[in-house]
Amino acid sequence: MKRTDPYLKIVEWSEEDGCYVGRCPELMLGGVHGKDEKKVFAELCQVVEEWMANAEASKETSPTGMA
Repeated sequence: MKRTDPYLKIVEWSEEDGCYVGRCPELMLGGVHGKDEKKVFAELCQVVEEWMANAEASKETSPTGMA
């Protein structure tokens, strides 16, 4: 299990934006978007991983208490 697995990652089609939008509500991350659903999900996973690495480096804890 990866350290980012506990976080909900949502990718859904946005009629308003005309593309897929990816977000991670627990970390208040959003704005990952594109025309390819799988690429958006992969990018979202990378963003969550980077967020976790930055939080660990600065000794912050995540909303779920994971560091």
